[in-house]
Amino acid sequence: MASTGPPQSLKRSDTSLTREGDQLIITPLGAGNEVGRSCVYMSYKGKTILFDCGIHPAYSGMAALPYFDEIDPSTIDVLLVTHFHLDHAASLPYFLEKTTFKGPVFMTLATKAIYTLLLSDYVKVSKVSVEDMLYDEQDILRSMDKIEVIDFHQTLEVNGIRFWCYTAGHVLGAAMFMVDIAGVRVIYTGDYSREEDRHLRPAEIPQFSPDICIIESTYGVQLISLEMACPMSPSVVMASPSGLQSGLSRQLFEIWCSDKKKACVIPGNVVEGTLAKTIINEPKEVTLMNGITASLNMQSVEMYFNSEKRLAEKTPEVGETVGGLLVKKTFTYQIMAPDDLHVFSQLSTENISQRITIAYTGAFGVLEHRLKQILESVESLPDEESEGPAFRVHERLTMKYESEKHISLHWRSDPISDMVSDFVVALVLNISREIPKVVVESEEATKTEENSKKAEKVVHALLVSLLGDGEVWREWETGDKCRWKCGAS
Repeated sequence: MASTGPPQSLKRSDTSLTREGDQLIITPLGAGNEVGRSCVYMSYKGKTILFDCGIHPAYSGMAALPYFDEIDPSTIDVLLVTHFHLDHAASLPYFLEKTTFKGPVFMTLATKAIYTLLLSDYVKVSKVSVEDMLYDEQDILRSMDKIEVIDFHQTLEVNGIRFWCYTAGHVLGAAMFMVDIAGVRVIYTGDYSREEDRHLRPAEIPQFSPDICIIESTYGVQLISLEMACPMSPSVVMASPSGLQSGLSRQLFEIWCSDKKKACVIPGNVVEGTLAKTIINEPKEVTLMNGITASLNMQSVEMYFNSEKRLAEKTPEVGETVGGLLVKKTFTYQIMAPDDLHVFSQLSTENISQRITIAYTGAFGVLEHRLKQILESVESLPDEESEGPAFRVHERLTMKYESEKHISLHWRSDPISDMVSDFVVALVLNISREIPKVVVESEEATKTEENSKKAEKVVHALLVSLLGDGEVWREWETGDKCRWKCGAS
Protein backbone atom coordinates (compact mmCIF):
# COMPACT_ATOMS: atom_id res chain seq x y z
CA MET A 1 0.00 0.00 0.00
CA ALA A 2 1.13 3.54 -0.59
CA SER A 3 0.13 6.93 0.69
CA THR A 4 1.53 10.42 0.29
CA GLY A 5 -0.04 11.90 3.41
CA PRO A 6 -3.24 12.03 5.42
CA PRO A 7 -6.14 10.65 3.38
CA GLN A 8 -8.91 12.74 1.95
CA SER A 9 -11.88 13.07 4.30
CA LEU A 10 -14.12 10.03 4.08
CA LYS A 11 -16.94 11.20 6.34
CA ARG A 12 -20.28 10.23 4.86
CA SER A 13 -22.47 13.19 3.91
CA ASP A 14 -26.17 13.34 4.47
CA THR A 15 -26.91 13.55 0.75
CA SER A 16 -28.41 10.54 -0.98
CA LEU A 17 -26.10 7.96 -2.51
CA THR A 18 -25.28 8.38 -6.20
CA ARG A 19 -23.33 6.40 -8.74
CA GLU A 20 -20.27 7.08 -6.61
CA GLY A 21 -21.43 4.20 -4.42
CA ASP A 22 -20.44 1.87 -7.26
CA GLN A 23 -16.78 2.81 -6.76
CA LEU A 24 -14.79 0.55 -4.44
CA ILE A 25 -12.64 2.88 -2.35
CA ILE A 26 -9.67 1.61 -0.33
CA THR A 27 -7.85 4.13 1.86
CA PRO A 28 -5.04 3.37 4.32
CA LEU A 29 -5.61 5.31 7.53
CA GLY A 30 -2.28 3.91 8.64
CA ALA A 31 0.54 1.69 7.28
CA GLY A 32 0.43 3.59 3.99
CA ASN A 33 4.05 3.95 2.89
CA GLU A 34 5.13 3.26 6.49
CA VAL A 35 5.45 0.44 8.99
CA GLY A 36 2.97 0.56 11.87
CA ARG A 37 -0.64 1.51 12.77
CA SER A 38 -2.18 -0.78 10.17
CA CYS A 39 -5.71 0.43 9.50
CA VAL A 40 -7.44 0.22 6.12
CA TYR A 41 -10.80 1.79 5.33
CA MET A 42 -12.87 0.25 2.51
CA SER A 43 -16.26 1.30 1.15
CA TYR A 44 -18.41 -0.10 -1.63
CA LYS A 45 -22.14 -0.02 -2.43
CA GLY A 46 -22.80 2.04 0.71
CA LYS A 47 -21.06 -0.55 2.94
CA THR A 48 -17.95 0.28 4.95
CA ILE A 49 -15.34 -1.97 6.56
CA LEU A 50 -12.30 -1.21 8.69
CA PHE A 51 -9.42 -3.71 8.57
CA ASP A 52 -7.14 -3.73 11.63
CA CYS A 53 -6.73 -0.98 14.22
CA GLY A 54 -3.06 -0.64 15.23
CA ILE A 55 -0.72 2.03 16.57
CA HIS A 56 2.59 3.40 15.32
CA PRO A 57 5.38 2.08 17.58
CA ALA A 58 7.60 5.14 16.95
CA TYR A 59 5.07 7.62 18.36
CA SER A 60 3.05 8.00 21.54
CA GLY A 61 -0.32 9.41 22.47
CA MET A 62 -2.67 10.68 19.75
CA ALA A 63 0.19 10.80 17.23
CA ALA A 64 0.43 7.00 17.31
CA LEU A 65 -3.18 6.52 16.19
CA PRO A 66 -4.33 6.00 12.60
CA TYR A 67 -6.05 8.98 10.92
CA PHE A 68 -9.41 8.36 12.61
CA ASP A 69 -10.37 12.03 12.30
CA GLU A 70 -10.69 11.54 8.53
CA ILE A 71 -13.65 9.15 8.86
CA ASP A 72 -16.99 8.98 10.62
CA PRO A 73 -16.69 5.89 12.87
CA SER A 74 -20.47 5.67 13.32
CA THR A 75 -20.89 4.77 9.61
CA ILE A 76 -18.57 1.75 9.70
CA ASP A 77 -20.51 -1.52 9.44
CA VAL A 78 -17.88 -3.96 10.74
CA LEU A 79 -14.26 -4.00 11.98
CA LEU A 80 -12.03 -7.02 11.28
CA VAL A 81 -8.74 -7.55 13.16
CA THR A 82 -6.19 -9.97 11.67
CA HIS A 83 -3.93 -10.61 14.72
CA PHE A 84 -2.91 -9.32 18.14
CA HIS A 85 0.34 -7.44 17.39
CA LEU A 86 0.38 -3.81 18.53
CA ASP A 87 0.72 -2.38 15.03
CA HIS A 88 -2.52 -4.17 14.08
CA ALA A 89 -4.68 -4.12 17.22
CA ALA A 90 -3.38 -1.69 19.88
CA SER A 91 -5.68 1.24 19.04
CA LEU A 92 -8.79 -0.95 19.26
CA PRO A 93 -9.67 -0.04 22.90
CA TYR A 94 -9.48 3.65 22.00
CA PHE A 95 -11.63 3.17 18.88
CA LEU A 96 -14.26 1.13 20.75
CA GLU A 97 -14.47 3.25 23.89
CA LYS A 98 -13.71 6.80 22.78
CA THR A 99 -15.24 7.16 19.30
CA THR A 100 -18.77 6.90 17.88
CA PHE A 101 -18.18 3.44 16.43
CA LYS A 102 -21.03 1.07 17.38
CA GLY A 103 -20.56 -1.82 14.95
CA PRO A 104 -19.34 -5.35 15.66
CA VAL A 105 -15.66 -6.34 15.89
CA PHE A 106 -14.44 -9.78 14.81
CA MET A 107 -11.20 -11.64 15.44
CA THR A 108 -10.24 -15.27 16.06
CA LEU A 109 -10.45 -16.81 19.53
CA ALA A 110 -6.67 -17.00 19.94
CA THR A 111 -6.27 -13.37 18.89
CA LYS A 112 -8.85 -12.23 21.44
CA ALA A 113 -7.24 -14.28 24.23
CA ILE A 114 -3.76 -12.84 23.64
CA TYR A 115 -5.01 -9.34 22.78
CA THR A 116 -6.03 -8.53 26.36
CA LEU A 117 -2.73 -9.81 27.80
CA LEU A 118 -0.54 -7.98 25.32
CA LEU A 119 -2.38 -4.66 25.62
CA SER A 120 -2.41 -4.82 29.40
CA ASP A 121 1.38 -5.13 29.34
CA TYR A 122 1.57 -2.33 26.79
CA VAL A 123 -0.29 0.03 29.15
CA LYS A 124 1.93 -0.94 32.09
CA VAL A 125 5.25 -0.40 30.31
CA SER A 126 4.25 2.73 28.35
CA LYS A 127 6.39 5.67 29.46
CA VAL A 128 3.86 8.42 28.80
CA SER A 129 2.06 10.84 31.03
CA VAL A 130 -1.46 10.18 32.20
CA GLU A 131 -2.69 12.93 29.89
CA ASP A 132 -1.11 11.25 26.85
CA MET A 133 -2.42 7.75 27.64
CA LEU A 134 -4.86 6.59 24.97
CA TYR A 135 -6.69 4.22 27.33
CA ASP A 136 -6.31 2.30 30.58
CA GLU A 137 -6.85 -1.30 31.65
CA GLN A 138 -10.56 -0.72 32.30
CA ASP A 139 -10.98 0.39 28.69
CA ILE A 140 -9.29 -2.84 27.59
CA LEU A 141 -11.63 -4.96 29.71
CA ARG A 142 -14.71 -3.13 28.43
CA SER A 143 -13.54 -3.59 24.85
CA MET A 144 -13.36 -7.35 25.40
CA ASP A 145 -17.16 -7.46 25.83
CA LYS A 146 -17.61 -5.89 22.38
CA ILE A 147 -15.34 -8.29 20.51
CA GLU A 148 -16.95 -11.25 18.77
CA VAL A 149 -15.12 -14.42 17.74
CA ILE A 150 -14.94 -15.90 14.25
CA ASP A 151 -13.49 -19.31 13.43
CA PHE A 152 -11.39 -20.10 10.40
CA HIS A 153 -13.57 -20.81 7.31
CA GLN A 154 -16.70 -19.71 9.18
CA THR A 155 -18.87 -17.47 7.01
CA LEU A 156 -20.69 -14.58 8.69
CA GLU A 157 -22.83 -11.74 7.34
CA VAL A 158 -23.29 -8.25 8.77
CA ASN A 159 -25.61 -5.79 7.05
CA GLY A 160 -25.18 -7.41 3.64
CA ILE A 161 -21.41 -7.89 4.03
CA ARG A 162 -20.31 -11.55 3.90
CA PHE A 163 -16.87 -12.47 5.21
CA TRP A 164 -14.80 -15.43 6.31
CA CYS A 165 -11.14 -15.96 7.21
CA TYR A 166 -8.19 -18.21 6.42
CA THR A 167 -5.13 -19.11 8.47
CA ALA A 168 -2.29 -16.66 7.89
CA GLY A 169 0.63 -18.34 9.69
CA HIS A 170 2.76 -15.59 11.29
CA VAL A 171 1.47 -15.91 14.90
CA LEU A 172 -1.13 -17.93 16.76
CA GLY A 173 -4.64 -16.95 15.61
CA ALA A 174 -3.51 -14.74 12.72
CA ALA A 175 -6.13 -14.60 9.96
CA MET A 176 -6.61 -13.31 6.43
CA PHE A 177 -10.12 -11.99 5.79
CA MET A 178 -12.05 -12.52 2.55
CA VAL A 179 -14.95 -10.05 2.20
CA ASP A 180 -17.79 -10.31 -0.33
CA ILE A 181 -19.89 -7.21 -1.07
CA ALA A 182 -22.36 -7.44 -3.94
CA GLY A 183 -20.34 -10.23 -5.54
CA VAL A 184 -17.00 -8.39 -5.37
CA ARG A 185 -14.42 -10.26 -3.28
CA VAL A 186 -11.60 -8.49 -1.45
CA ILE A 187 -8.95 -10.28 0.61
CA TYR A 188 -6.99 -8.48 3.33
CA THR A 189 -3.98 -10.42 4.61
CA GLY A 190 -2.33 -8.48 7.42
CA ASP A 191 1.01 -10.15 8.26
CA TYR A 192 1.28 -13.65 6.83
CA SER A 193 3.84 -16.42 6.44
CA ARG A 194 3.99 -19.32 4.00
CA GLU A 195 6.85 -21.04 5.81
CA GLU A 196 6.28 -24.45 7.37
CA ASP A 197 6.46 -24.41 11.17
CA ARG A 198 6.17 -27.01 13.90
CA HIS A 199 3.69 -24.82 15.74
CA LEU A 200 1.68 -23.00 13.05
CA ARG A 201 0.25 -23.92 9.70
CA PRO A 202 1.43 -21.74 6.80
CA ALA A 203 -0.89 -19.17 5.26
CA GLU A 204 -3.62 -20.79 3.22
CA ILE A 205 -4.24 -20.21 -0.46
CA PRO A 206 -7.89 -19.09 -0.67
CA GLN A 207 -10.32 -21.41 -2.43
CA PHE A 208 -11.92 -18.50 -4.28
CA SER A 209 -9.94 -16.02 -6.35
CA PRO A 210 -10.39 -12.48 -5.00
CA ASP A 211 -11.05 -9.48 -7.22
CA ILE A 212 -8.80 -7.28 -5.07
CA CYS A 213 -5.87 -8.17 -2.80
CA ILE A 214 -4.76 -5.90 0.05
CA ILE A 215 -1.48 -7.50 1.08
CA GLU A 216 0.89 -6.74 3.93
CA SER A 217 4.05 -5.96 1.97
CA THR A 218 6.56 -4.79 4.60
CA TYR A 219 8.90 -7.61 3.61
CA GLY A 220 7.19 -8.52 0.36
CA VAL A 221 10.22 -7.74 -1.81
CA GLN A 222 12.13 -10.47 0.00
CA LEU A 223 9.78 -13.14 -1.34
CA ILE A 224 11.54 -13.19 -4.70
CA SER A 225 15.23 -13.79 -5.12
CA LEU A 226 17.12 -12.55 -8.13
CA GLU A 227 18.40 -16.07 -8.74
CA MET A 228 14.81 -17.22 -9.25
CA ALA A 229 13.83 -14.16 -11.29
CA CYS A 230 15.51 -15.14 -14.54
CA PRO A 231 13.33 -17.91 -16.05
CA MET A 232 13.66 -18.80 -19.73
CA SER A 233 9.92 -18.36 -20.30
CA PRO A 234 8.30 -14.92 -20.89
CA SER A 235 7.94 -12.96 -17.64
CA VAL A 236 6.28 -9.75 -16.45
CA VAL A 237 7.00 -7.58 -13.40
CA MET A 238 4.77 -4.78 -12.10
CA ALA A 239 7.19 -1.95 -11.36
CA SER A 240 6.78 -0.65 -7.82
CA PRO A 241 7.85 2.01 -7.06
CA SER A 242 6.78 3.06 -10.54
CA GLY A 243 9.79 5.35 -11.01
CA LEU A 244 12.10 2.33 -11.40
CA GLN A 245 14.79 4.22 -9.50
CA SER A 246 15.66 1.46 -7.06
CA GLY A 247 14.56 -1.76 -5.45
CA LEU A 248 13.88 -5.21 -6.84
CA SER A 249 11.94 -3.94 -9.84
CA ARG A 250 14.97 -1.86 -10.94
CA GLN A 251 17.29 -4.84 -10.55
CA LEU A 252 14.96 -7.07 -12.54
CA PHE A 253 14.61 -4.41 -15.23
CA GLU A 254 18.37 -4.25 -15.70
CA ILE A 255 18.51 -8.04 -16.07
CA TRP A 256 15.56 -8.23 -18.45
CA CYS A 257 15.71 -5.03 -20.51
CA SER A 258 17.63 -6.66 -23.37
CA ASP A 259 15.31 -9.69 -23.59
CA LYS A 260 12.30 -9.36 -25.92
CA LYS A 261 10.49 -12.10 -24.00
CA LYS A 262 10.33 -9.99 -20.86
CA ALA A 263 8.15 -6.97 -20.09
CA CYS A 264 7.93 -4.26 -17.45
CA VAL A 265 4.54 -2.76 -16.61
CA ILE A 266 4.56 0.73 -15.08
CA PRO A 267 1.25 1.09 -13.17
CA GLY A 268 0.92 4.82 -12.60
CA ASN A 269 2.20 8.29 -13.32
CA VAL A 270 5.91 8.82 -13.76
CA VAL A 271 8.11 11.78 -12.82
CA GLU A 272 10.60 13.59 -15.03
CA GLY A 273 14.14 12.43 -14.45
CA THR A 274 13.25 8.86 -13.52
CA LEU A 275 14.10 5.72 -15.47
CA ALA A 276 10.42 5.01 -15.97
CA LYS A 277 9.94 8.35 -17.74
CA THR A 278 12.94 7.59 -19.91
CA ILE A 279 11.78 4.19 -21.14
CA ILE A 280 8.25 5.46 -21.87
CA ASN A 281 9.87 7.50 -24.67
CA GLU A 282 11.19 4.17 -26.08
CA PRO A 283 14.93 4.88 -26.36
CA LYS A 284 17.20 2.34 -28.01
CA GLU A 285 19.57 2.31 -25.04
CA VAL A 286 19.37 2.92 -21.28
CA THR A 287 22.03 3.61 -18.67
CA LEU A 288 22.17 1.09 -15.84
CA MET A 289 22.96 1.85 -12.19
CA ASN A 290 26.60 0.82 -12.71
CA GLY A 291 26.98 3.35 -15.55
CA ILE A 292 27.02 0.74 -18.32
CA THR A 293 24.81 1.31 -21.35
CA ALA A 294 22.43 -1.54 -22.29
CA SER A 295 20.19 -2.01 -25.33
CA LEU A 296 16.45 -1.72 -24.76
CA ASN A 297 14.49 -4.33 -26.69
CA MET A 298 11.07 -3.58 -25.19
CA GLN A 299 8.00 -2.91 -27.32
CA SER A 300 4.94 -0.71 -26.78
CA VAL A 301 1.93 -2.59 -25.43
CA GLU A 302 -1.57 -1.18 -25.03
CA MET A 303 -3.50 -2.59 -22.07
CA TYR A 304 -7.19 -2.10 -21.37
CA PHE A 305 -8.94 -2.75 -18.07
CA ASN A 306 -12.66 -3.20 -17.41
CA SER A 307 -14.10 -3.61 -13.95
CA GLU A 308 -17.18 -5.43 -15.24
CA LYS A 309 -17.31 -9.21 -15.18
CA ARG A 310 -18.41 -10.57 -18.55
CA LEU A 311 -19.45 -14.15 -17.98
CA ALA A 312 -20.86 -14.73 -21.47
CA GLU A 313 -18.66 -15.62 -24.43
CA LYS A 314 -20.19 -12.72 -26.34
CA THR A 315 -22.43 -9.79 -25.52
CA PRO A 316 -26.04 -10.73 -26.41
CA GLU A 317 -27.87 -8.68 -29.02
CA VAL A 318 -31.11 -6.87 -28.25
CA GLY A 319 -33.98 -9.36 -28.37
CA GLU A 320 -31.66 -12.40 -28.24
CA THR A 321 -32.64 -15.19 -25.87
CA VAL A 322 -30.19 -15.68 -23.00
CA GLY A 323 -30.09 -18.96 -21.08
CA GLY A 324 -28.53 -19.86 -17.76
CA LEU A 325 -29.11 -19.81 -14.02
CA LEU A 326 -30.38 -16.60 -12.42
CA VAL A 327 -28.22 -16.02 -9.34
CA LYS A 328 -29.16 -13.38 -6.79
CA LYS A 329 -26.42 -11.81 -4.75
CA THR A 330 -26.84 -9.10 -2.15
CA PHE A 331 -27.38 -6.27 -4.61
CA THR A 332 -27.45 -7.73 -8.08
CA TYR A 333 -28.83 -10.49 -10.28
CA GLN A 334 -26.55 -12.39 -12.65
CA ILE A 335 -27.23 -15.05 -15.29
CA MET A 336 -24.56 -17.73 -15.16
CA ALA A 337 -23.83 -21.00 -16.89
CA PRO A 338 -24.06 -23.91 -14.40
CA ASP A 339 -20.38 -24.75 -14.92
CA ASP A 340 -19.40 -21.20 -13.90
CA LEU A 341 -21.18 -21.18 -10.53
CA HIS A 342 -18.19 -22.38 -8.52
CA VAL A 343 -15.96 -19.81 -10.26
CA PHE A 344 -18.02 -16.64 -9.87
CA SER A 345 -20.01 -17.50 -6.75
CA GLN A 346 -19.86 -19.73 -3.69
CA LEU A 347 -22.55 -22.00 -5.08
CA SER A 348 -22.03 -25.44 -6.56
CA THR A 349 -24.12 -27.78 -8.71
CA GLU A 350 -25.14 -31.38 -8.06
CA ASN A 351 -26.70 -33.95 -10.39
CA ILE A 352 -29.76 -35.86 -9.10
CA SER A 353 -30.31 -39.33 -10.54
CA GLN A 354 -33.87 -40.61 -10.23
CA ARG A 355 -35.28 -44.16 -10.41
CA ILE A 356 -38.87 -45.34 -10.31
CA THR A 357 -40.28 -48.91 -10.41
CA ILE A 358 -43.71 -49.49 -11.97
CA ALA A 359 -45.92 -52.60 -11.77
CA TYR A 360 -46.39 -53.97 -15.32
CA THR A 361 -47.37 -57.51 -16.38
CA GLY A 362 -47.64 -57.03 -20.15
CA ALA A 363 -45.09 -57.68 -22.84
CA PHE A 364 -42.03 -55.40 -22.64
CA GLY A 365 -41.96 -55.06 -26.41
CA VAL A 366 -45.44 -53.50 -26.37
CA LEU A 367 -44.08 -50.49 -24.46
CA GLU A 368 -41.25 -49.95 -26.93
CA HIS A 369 -43.66 -50.27 -29.88
CA ARG A 370 -46.14 -47.76 -28.43
CA LEU A 371 -43.39 -45.25 -27.57
CA LYS A 372 -41.93 -45.45 -31.08
CA GLN A 373 -45.38 -44.62 -32.47
CA ILE A 374 -45.47 -41.38 -30.44
CA LEU A 375 -41.87 -40.23 -29.91
CA GLU A 376 -39.11 -39.65 -32.44
CA SER A 377 -36.14 -41.09 -30.55
CA VAL A 378 -36.55 -44.54 -28.94
CA GLU A 379 -33.44 -46.70 -29.19
CA SER A 380 -32.93 -50.28 -27.95
CA LEU A 381 -29.86 -50.82 -25.79
CA PRO A 382 -27.54 -53.88 -26.02
CA ASP A 383 -28.09 -56.45 -23.26
CA GLU A 384 -24.43 -56.26 -22.18
CA GLU A 385 -24.79 -52.50 -21.60
CA SER A 386 -28.06 -52.58 -19.69
CA GLU A 387 -27.89 -56.09 -18.14
CA GLY A 388 -31.24 -57.05 -19.68
CA PRO A 389 -33.86 -55.74 -22.12
CA ALA A 390 -33.86 -51.92 -22.11
CA PHE A 391 -34.29 -48.93 -24.39
CA ARG A 392 -33.42 -45.23 -24.33
CA VAL A 393 -35.99 -42.47 -24.79
CA HIS A 394 -34.79 -39.16 -26.29
CA GLU A 395 -31.26 -39.73 -24.86
CA ARG A 396 -32.68 -38.75 -21.48
CA LEU A 397 -34.54 -41.70 -19.95
CA THR A 398 -33.77 -45.41 -19.81
CA MET A 399 -36.53 -48.03 -19.39
CA LYS A 400 -35.40 -51.44 -18.11
CA TYR A 401 -37.14 -54.80 -17.79
CA GLU A 402 -36.83 -55.88 -14.15
CA SER A 403 -39.15 -58.91 -13.86
CA GLU A 404 -42.43 -60.33 -15.16
CA LYS A 405 -44.29 -57.90 -12.94
CA HIS A 406 -42.09 -54.78 -12.92
CA ILE A 407 -40.21 -52.33 -15.09
CA SER A 408 -37.97 -49.44 -14.00
CA LEU A 409 -37.24 -45.94 -15.31
CA HIS A 410 -33.88 -44.18 -14.83
CA TRP A 411 -33.01 -40.54 -15.63
CA ARG A 412 -30.91 -37.58 -14.52
CA SER A 413 -33.24 -34.94 -13.15
CA ASP A 414 -33.78 -31.71 -15.06
CA PRO A 415 -36.96 -29.97 -16.28
CA ILE A 416 -37.01 -31.66 -19.72
CA SER A 417 -36.05 -35.15 -18.47
CA ASP A 418 -38.65 -34.91 -15.69
CA MET A 419 -41.29 -34.06 -18.30
CA VAL A 420 -40.27 -37.04 -20.45
CA SER A 421 -40.43 -39.34 -17.43
CA ASP A 422 -43.92 -38.09 -16.50
CA PHE A 423 -45.13 -38.85 -20.03
CA VAL A 424 -43.63 -42.36 -20.05
CA VAL A 425 -45.12 -43.19 -16.63
CA ALA A 426 -48.57 -42.05 -17.80
CA LEU A 427 -48.23 -44.18 -20.96
CA VAL A 428 -47.23 -47.31 -19.01
CA LEU A 429 -50.14 -46.92 -16.59
CA ASN A 430 -52.57 -46.40 -19.46
CA ILE A 431 -51.33 -49.52 -21.28
CA SER A 432 -51.67 -51.51 -18.05
CA ARG A 433 -55.37 -50.59 -17.87
CA GLU A 434 -55.92 -51.58 -21.51
CA ILE A 435 -54.59 -55.13 -21.04
CA PRO A 436 -57.66 -57.52 -20.79
CA LYS A 437 -58.00 -59.38 -17.51
CA VAL A 438 -58.29 -63.19 -17.85
CA VAL A 439 -60.38 -64.94 -15.15
CA VAL A 440 -60.41 -68.75 -14.81
CA GLU A 441 -64.00 -70.15 -14.87
CA SER A 442 -63.53 -72.56 -11.99
CA GLU A 443 -62.23 -69.71 -9.81
CA GLU A 444 -65.31 -67.62 -10.70
CA ALA A 445 -67.73 -70.46 -9.68
CA THR A 446 -65.95 -71.00 -6.39
CA LYS A 447 -66.11 -67.29 -5.66
CA THR A 448 -69.90 -67.22 -6.38
CA GLU A 449 -70.50 -70.14 -4.03
CA GLU A 450 -68.54 -68.49 -1.24
CA ASN A 451 -70.54 -65.29 -1.65
CA SER A 452 -73.84 -67.25 -1.47
CA LYS A 453 -72.87 -68.92 1.81
CA LYS A 454 -71.87 -65.58 3.28
CA ALA A 455 -75.25 -64.13 2.32
CA GLU A 456 -77.06 -67.07 3.91
CA LYS A 457 -75.28 -66.59 7.21
CA VAL A 458 -76.07 -62.90 7.21
CA VAL A 459 -79.81 -63.52 6.64
CA HIS A 460 -79.94 -66.17 9.36
CA ALA A 461 -78.22 -63.92 11.87
CA LEU A 462 -80.62 -61.06 11.05
CA LEU A 463 -83.74 -63.20 11.54
CA VAL A 464 -82.46 -64.66 14.79
CA SER A 465 -81.81 -61.19 16.15
CA LEU A 466 -85.41 -60.23 15.41
CA LEU A 467 -87.37 -63.42 16.30
CA GLY A 468 -85.10 -65.49 18.50
CA ASP A 469 -83.26 -68.71 17.77
CA GLY A 470 -86.29 -71.01 18.31
CA GLU A 471 -88.46 -69.19 15.81
CA VAL A 472 -86.19 -69.49 12.73
CA TRP A 473 -85.26 -72.63 10.82
CA ARG A 474 -84.43 -73.73 7.31
CA GLU A 475 -87.37 -75.50 5.61
CA TRP A 476 -85.87 -76.63 2.32
CA GLU A 477 -82.96 -75.88 0.04
CA THR A 478 -82.75 -76.16 -3.74
CA GLY A 479 -79.49 -75.41 -5.53
CA ASP A 480 -78.26 -72.10 -4.32
CA LYS A 481 -81.65 -71.12 -2.88
CA CYS A 482 -83.07 -71.80 0.59
CA ARG A 483 -86.29 -71.03 2.41
CA TRP A 484 -86.50 -69.90 5.97
CA LYS A 485 -89.54 -70.45 8.20
CA CYS A 486 -90.18 -68.06 11.04
CA GLY A 487 -92.46 -69.07 13.98
CA ALA A 488 -95.86 -70.46 12.90
CA SER A 489 -95.90 -68.71 9.52
